Amino acid sequence: MVKPAGICPAAGPWKATCSITDVHRMPYFSRLILFLFCLMVLVESRKPKKRRWTGQLGTSKPSPLYKKNPDMTKIRHGKPQPLLRVDDHDFTMRPAFGGPAIPVGVDVQVESLDSISEVDMDFTMTLYLRHYWKDERLAFPSASNKSMTFDGRLVKKIWVPDVFFVHSKRSFIHDTTTDNIMLRVFPDGQVLYSMRITVTAMCNMDFSHFPLDSQTCSLELESYAYTDEDLMLYWKNGDESLKTDEKISLSQFLIQKFHTTSRLAFYSSTGWYNRLYINFTLRRHIFFFLLQTYFPATLMVMLSWVSFWIDRRAVPARVSLGITTVLTMSTIITGVNASMPRVSYIKAVDIYLWVSFVFVFLSVLEYAAVNYLTTVQERKAQKQQEKLPCMCGMLHSRTMTLDGSCSESEANSLAGYPRSHILTEEDRQDKIGVHLALSNESSSSRKKGLLKGQVGLRIFQNTHAIDKYSRLIFPASYIFFNLIYWSVFA
Repeated sequence: MVKPAGICPAAGPWKATCSITDVHRMPYFSRLILFLFCLMVLVESRKPKKRRWTGQLGTSKPSPLYKKNPDMTKIRHGKPQPLLRVDDHDFTMRPAFGGPAIPVGVDVQVESLDSISEVDMDFTMTLYLRHYWKDERLAFPSASNKSMTFDGRLVKKIWVPDVFFVHSKRSFIHDTTTDNIMLRVFPDGQVLYSMRITVTAMCNMDFSHFPLDSQTCSLELESYAYTDEDLMLYWKNGDESLKTDEKISLSQFLIQKFHTTSRLAFYSSTGWYNRLYINFTLRRHIFFFLLQTYFPATLMVMLSWVSFWIDRRAVPARVSLGITTVLTMSTIITGVNASMPRVSYIKAVDIYLWVSFVFVFLSVLEYAAVNYLTTVQERKAQKQQEKLPCMCGMLHSRTMTLDGSCSESEANSLAGYPRSHILTEEDRQDKIGVHLALSNESSSSRKKGLLKGQVGLRIFQNTHAIDKYSRLIFPASYIFFNLIYWSVFA
């Protein structure tokens, strides 16, 4: 039998090979050294290797007091087990489908009441709309009984109430910087769904007392598809379900109160629906309209009364004053109606402005009557003067007569003329002649004083009887109208 060849550590250079049996013939001390060498190599290989210096400080070891929370979003090996089993249910159907109606509580927090438009008859409001309901399909186990909060991405995967705004013209959910939608799910399946909405809705306003009016507007909420047999809308906390910001204010209105109501709405083709109402009452500020409408109209009426104190012969002054006040009143009426809707009934401001316009117009007609009667009277006086051979030459007393009338001394000297040619006392009172007695040229100071007194007498005597009565009747009638107006509408 041939023995395998091997290297023999004990052989000399003259002998290259040796048998295996020769290895076993090695001394015990050499084998011990070889065993120790192998053991040292094994120990060195198990020691941690030293890191090379990279120029960066190593992170300190965290304190034992700090306990790191487990990362629930970490992907685990194997099939994941989500807490919300969204894919295991059909969320196109409402919770407890086929059973009783699901109750959905609603509460609203009004952030701002942006505007009220009389022309469009609508209002704009920004609010937080919240829904509360229970969906057992979203229940999940939780040791701490804490809720989970999600954004709008989960809303598209589960069932939510289809609430809409009745009589809404425009509405949108705020999306800056992301959709303002919040969904909070509790372990027992209770759900809170909140969103921030701006809505413009119709408001049926009554302007019969404008601008001394109060308006009541309503924002109505209702399910679009589910009748009261499938979904029951209700205010979650009664009257406390509606909250408003204390800083809400409007330029033209005073917000008196907010309150909630609910009732059933019937549609002939679909059935009965639960409808919720957010009602608020507004009262208009009157001070703005006092400065812009009522006060200017009153001043124009008072200005028209100035013509009663102007000489009836000053035709350009009285006519221009009357036309100016009429045109100004027309401008005020046009400006007020331009900012109001075209309603088919009379408003309170229309009554005041048109009555004021009538007063201004009557003042113009009053002067037309005065001028006409004065012209007729002068024609009669002229015809009587042609029949009377009166000498009004101002020979001795230097008396100047107006309107072709004679002085009193000259009229008394005509006693010898027939009765038909002499003016009676009543005829002389009807004439509006003014006698200006002129003094001597030497007494100039006395002459000036007499002229001032005679001019005032002339203005007084040149006033027609209609002007005298109008100075009292027009103001008294207008004051009486204001008393009735403000007692009825204020």
